[in-house]
Amino acid sequence: MTLSIAIHGAAGRMGKRLIALGAADGELKIVAALETPEHPQLGHDAGTLAGVGPLGVPLSAALDVPADVVIDFSVPEAFDPLLETCLARRVPLVVATTGLKSEQLERIRRAAADIAIVWAPSMSLAVNLTMKLAKDAARALADKDADVEIIERHHRFKEDAPSGTALKFGQIIAAEMGQTAAAHGRQGRPGPRPHGEIGYHAVRTGDNPGEHTIVFGMLGETIELTVRASNRDCYAVGALAAAKFVAKKSPGLYNMNDVLGL
Repeated sequence: MTLSIAIHGAAGRMGKRLIALGAADGELKIVAALETPEHPQLGHDAGTLAGVGPLGVPLSAALDVPADVVIDFSVPEAFDPLLETCLARRVPLVVATTGLKSEQLERIRRAAADIAIVWAPSMSLAVNLTMKLAKDAARALADKDADVEIIERHHRFKEDAPSGTALKFGQIIAAEMGQTAAAHGRQGRPGPRPHGEIGYHAVRTGDNPGEHTIVFGMLGETIELTVRASNRDCYAVGALAAAKFVAKKSPGLYNMNDVLGL
């Protein structure tokens, strides 16, 4: 039995890859491709826009067909109306949009009482495995006088900084090591580095699809964990896996650890 999927943000870079990879997956059927009401390509075939040929699915501003699950890979400004639609129709949701505000995350938590939702700052398998490694390292180094710096690189078009993934790495590490402050870059003469902070550094360059390096620095030795995407397909593959997972679940808030069985 195939799973019917709607893609929100279907004309974006990630939306097009979701359309292309979803159309090639025999377990899935793309039934809706959603965009903002003012998008200039509304009515165009989503498969043609994604470069895989016509699918008979027009780019639309409203979810007007039944769907087993919706994947949101859009922008924060477009998220709230979609969440309301999914709640009204009791449709499971995969939230892959980054840069959501704290009040939007709270709405996700409340909505999870009524529908199944997967939310994660990154859909990448490798990123989520690296988060587990970072947690293990942080626990082992909690009393070893280690400094933590997080360096992330993304393409020039990314609008939020630091990335949601970098912030999640920081949250995981702080929960184990107890840092209470964050430094977002440094300049001038800030003085000696405070021990109880995590440093974040955001690099924006070219078409970099994403990489993160977590540095655990001690006196005389350093540990670095680096995870690097070579293209955007890793995020789309993870989102599609999350859709297959959440479509079968009862209401609740899930993450990629649940999807991957970590």
